[in-house]
Amino acid sequence: MKTLILLRHAKSDWEDPELADHDRPLAARGRDAAPRMSAWLKAHGPMPDLVLCSTATRARQTLALVLEALGAEPETRFDRGLYLAGGAGVLARLRQAPDAAATVMVVGHNPDLEQLSRRLATTGDRAALDRLAEKYPTAGLAVIELPVERWAEAGPGSRLIAFETPKTAGR
Repeated sequence: MKTLILLRHAKSDWEDPELADHDRPLAARGRDAAPRMSAWLKAHGPMPDLVLCSTATRARQTLALVLEALGAEPETRFDRGLYLAGGAGVLARLRQAPDAAATVMVVGHNPDLEQLSRRLATTGDRAALDRLAEKYPTAGLAVIELPVERWAEAGPGSRLIAFETPKTAGR
């Protein structure tokens, strides 16, 4: 059994119209939301063994805030290929993860993470599935249990354990 955590980057700052999309930092709202998601993850687990993170500034900043609040230092791989990868591209990267990692967290973007989570999670908590179908907001976090022993086997038929957002994480 493998566990996947999909964390969409927190809210980004659009103040500088000249800034390339890849380089946009977090907005104040995003800097507040990331630690809330970390607190939920710390309370409910699981902790990641490996993190795959987009190289976009807002994704890296989200990850830094989450790991700081978790007090964790998992192996982390920054991958430009996770930026604008699409759900299939993220899945291809995930399938290359080392099997020694029981839990992998991907920090990335939409629509990629929404596409991937909906493709993988075909069963699970009904309320969480409904929230996921409605919207995958910034700093949204999905926890998916995959009935596989190897990441290369990741695919549909997985179970959504939880889907939390900054609005629901504190409840």
